[in-house]
Amino acid sequence: STISKDSLKTSLLQLECHFTWALLQEHVGLDALEDTVLDHIKFFVEYNIIDYNMLSYVYHLKNSNEEALSNLRKAEEAIQKHHPGEIARRSLVTWGNYAWIYYHMQRYEEAQTYVSKVEDSCKKLSSTAHGKIQLPEIYAEQGWALLRFGRNYFERAKNCFANALKSEPDNPDFNAGYAVAMYRLDHCSKIYGEERTPCLEALKRAVELNPKDTTIMALLALQLQQLQRGKEGERYIEEGLQKTPDFPVFLRHAANFYRVKGQVNKAVEILQKALALTPNSIVLHHQLALCYRFKICQLKKARYTHQEEEENLIQLAIFHLKTAIDKKPVFFSAYADLANIYALGERYEDAEEIFQEVLQRNDLPCDDKQGIYFHYGSFQHIHMKSESKAIKCYIEGLKIEKNSFGRKKCSKAVEHLLKQKIESGLGDATDIGTLGLVHNLNGKKQEAIKCYKKAIALDPNNEDYQNALAELQLSI
Repeated sequence: STISKDSLKTSLLQLECHFTWALLQEHVGLDALEDTVLDHIKFFVEYNIIDYNMLSYVYHLKNSNEEALSNLRKAEEAIQKHHPGEIARRSLVTWGNYAWIYYHMQRYEEAQTYVSKVEDSCKKLSSTAHGKIQLPEIYAEQGWALLRFGRNYFERAKNCFANALKSEPDNPDFNAGYAVAMYRLDHCSKIYGEERTPCLEALKRAVELNPKDTTIMALLALQLQQLQRGKEGERYIEEGLQKTPDFPVFLRHAANFYRVKGQVNKAVEILQKALALTPNSIVLHHQLALCYRFKICQLKKARYTHQEEEENLIQLAIFHLKTAIDKKPVFFSAYADLANIYALGERYEDAEEIFQEVLQRNDLPCDDKQGIYFHYGSFQHIHMKSESKAIKCYIEGLKIEKNSFGRKKCSKAVEHLLKQKIESGLGDATDIGTLGLVHNLNGKKQEAIKCYKKAIALDPNNEDYQNALAELQLSI
């Protein structure tokens, strides 16, 4: 019998698997994600099922459906090995992915077979379910998948783990996932200037339940360090170094801890060890570059010139940042880091080129764009000695309405520059009018009106200020 494609599609959309979790390709670098998951498989046998399911989806996105199927077979082997007593329950996501991949390969009979397998198992596992079933481990697997797709997904990931914990509040794995999601949310809100998410309690609980999991231990240490409790944090790092001296994900966090503490040589040593274990890890390349940048700045402050050592560090930093960007083209903050390193090495044309290239990307999120305008403005001001170009960059950042950390930095920098000029008596009508624009973009209408009036007094024929003032007065 021929299967109706439409009714098959309806059934497919009911399944709980990577294809129905709205994981969008544009938020990740597929090559980077593939490397990350392959590295994880090497070090974490207990997560293999989740990792192979994830890889099957990644290979599908890379148009390698045969590879995708072979990873689902590996997931099935891992299920038989680790959960021989509950194969149906543990296979629902894997079978869902099979169904979707066969559907995309236009092998509809096979797709239907897997849809039926899921539906029959769900009926046996729960009298009410059709192909949707609220199992805690499926929520958790969705949570781990969402974490892999980056910051747009952290809030959803947290909710998935919270749902899983409703049925099993003491499950170590679910608590670990919840703590990681909370930590990532907090970390992002710090970078992007949003409301902070307190995550200390979740991390502490996860560490108690997962005494072997040094990743969670390291995140707890980093969180304590942020709360000015670094001594307490360092004990966890030292414990982790004893327990898992050769585990790259832990080593990366440990290095981050020492870099923030100011022990950069120790951080570099740890990162190089981790990179030898997982040479494709972008995060390690990026962290190494940050360490080298720290050392370059230290050398520039020193009383004597260390020309050769400085050149060498600049070359290394450039190499690691280029590697990170090549592997993950959506790693936007790394472009600003690269441009800044070029500037430190006085390669101003290269820096300019990188800023232009990234600002012209149409997939650049607003808050990242504001952050890059801030760096571009600082580059114009500090390295190119052009206050007027710097002011233009900061204002471009302000014109984007999203309220972010980058926007705050643009606002602060441009106000500082303009007020300095005006207060020193070097400011002209343009500077005062520009400050009016800044106040206006920041919603400070009364202050903007004052500035526009002053600017008009100095330059009565300027229609721009007159129009801006008239518009403002109408809007109040």
